[in-house]
Amino acid sequence: MAKLGKRTRAARVAFEGKMNVALTEAVALVKANATAKFDETVEIALNLGVDPRHADQMVRGTVNLPNGTGKTVRVAVFARGDKADQAKAAGADIVGAEDLMQEILGGKIDFDRCIATPDMMPIVGRLGKVLGPRNLMPNPKIGTVTPDVAEAVAAAKGGQVQFKVEKAGVIHAGVGKVSFDAAKLEENIRALVDAVAKAKPAGAKGTYMKKVSISSTMGPGVSVDIASATGN
Repeated sequence: MAKLGKRTRAARVAFEGKMNVALTEAVALVKANATAKFDETVEIALNLGVDPRHADQMVRGTVNLPNGTGKTVRVAVFARGDKADQAKAAGADIVGAEDLMQEILGGKIDFDRCIATPDMMPIVGRLGKVLGPRNLMPNPKIGTVTPDVAEAVAAAKGGQVQFKVEKAGVIHAGVGKVSFDAAKLEENIRALVDAVAKAKPAGAKGTYMKKVSISSTMGPGVSVDIASATGN
């Protein structure tokens, strides 16, 4: 997270020494210290008490942010026939089968979310080494392998966020834009934190949610009081 740059003295004073502040104050601080010339993304980092190297401690899932992400999401769909037509009608940016596979193998990955019908998995399975490291591999556990491609496309376009714990036990995600009203950012943050809380794996021991912090793309991080982020 970036250091404070040329910011007003008031913003600096407001930020200094702040640790584990209530979510409302944390959002205000992040918005006050976002001074880039573009509409910065508000990002959240959750430190979890899990070791994802163990299968029973993996945390992953999706959440539909009530106020969207503010980001245009490009969606690719592996489907044929009627399912392909349904995906296109729902707003998918790219729809294909073997042709799409060849494009991806050739290095063209012009999308942010990949969805597939179940019958396409023999084709999609060949792309694991390419899509897996980019967290783009369709997976039935998060609803991206589904016969209802229209619903999946609509969800992806409408503000659905995928989350997956990283090796260090941290989840990162975007929860909106600095230009969003503070109340909308708070609502999005609580929705994501709640989804991660509900995804607690059976193998998690001790404190599950250890730390929550938010920041803008170019701004400093603010540590958030966990209870205020969950609404408890």
